[in-house]
Amino acid sequence: MNYRHAFHAGNHADVLKHLVLARVLAHLCLKDKPFRALDAFAGLGVYDLGADEARRTGEWRDGWGRLEAPFPASVEALLAPYRAVVAATRARHGEATYPGSPAVIREFLRPGDRGVFVELHPDDAAVLRDRYNSDTRTKVLHLDGWTAVNAQIPPPERRGLVLIDPPYEVPGEIDRLGAHLLRAVAKWPTGVFLAWYPIKDVAAIDRLAAQLDAGLRRPALRLDLHIHRPDEATRLNGSGLVVVNPPWRLAEDAEIFLPALAERLAQGAYGGYRCEALAQHSAA
Repeated sequence: MNYRHAFHAGNHADVLKHLVLARVLAHLCLKDKPFRALDAFAGLGVYDLGADEARRTGEWRDGWGRLEAPFPASVEALLAPYRAVVAATRARHGEATYPGSPAVIREFLRPGDRGVFVELHPDDAAVLRDRYNSDTRTKVLHLDGWTAVNAQIPPPERRGLVLIDPPYEVPGEIDRLGAHLLRAVAKWPTGVFLAWYPIKDVAAIDRLAAQLDAGLRRPALRLDLHIHRPDEATRLNGSGLVVVNPPWRLAEDAEIFLPALAERLAQGAYGGYRCEALAQHSAA
């Protein structure tokens, strides 16, 4: 309950998470059938990069702040949905704002689509309700995210995604992620799941990948972005996402945008990435 994302909004981890989230949402919008997006750890929805919390850490300057200069055209084409969401959020809330995942989701919702934003922190849940409950396409739940992942799937629409990005304040959360993700995918085999994790202890992430590789019966990707050498477990060396039921061509796209991000967002002489298929034994 102590974690507040306002200190970290727009950092390198948000860049990776929101870029991939935007690409998955854009893929879902290619079909006319409605979808539902469940954000299990929603936060505030929108963040002020000029506020005290963001200014005290300045993390966004080494994340979104480094994306001001354009990339080559092939990379920019893949970043376009993400950049459009940031632009739309700033048009709504001001030029100093940055979208959290609820704001990213909201920008893609069509009249028949639904967004469910879950937040346990009572103050943040109240802010979310004020921002989103007037929109008939969105609903805010004051609930534990892990509980919501189990209770809210499969949705009536049968199409959609689940974003799982807990604060990882409690020891063993990486192992918890693996167990919950396996249960959730078994309950909704056709849903797209995005599970975010910080990269500190690489061995823990490798154990997670092995657990999912052995237990999943659906295709999945492991996407890692390193901003430091991954050999110091006391610092945040990067972050990653497991994407279950990844959209067509996401792996090919990741092989283009991940190295570009690794080079641009590296905080020293080293930047690296990994794009690896999991559960290759699964049925497509």
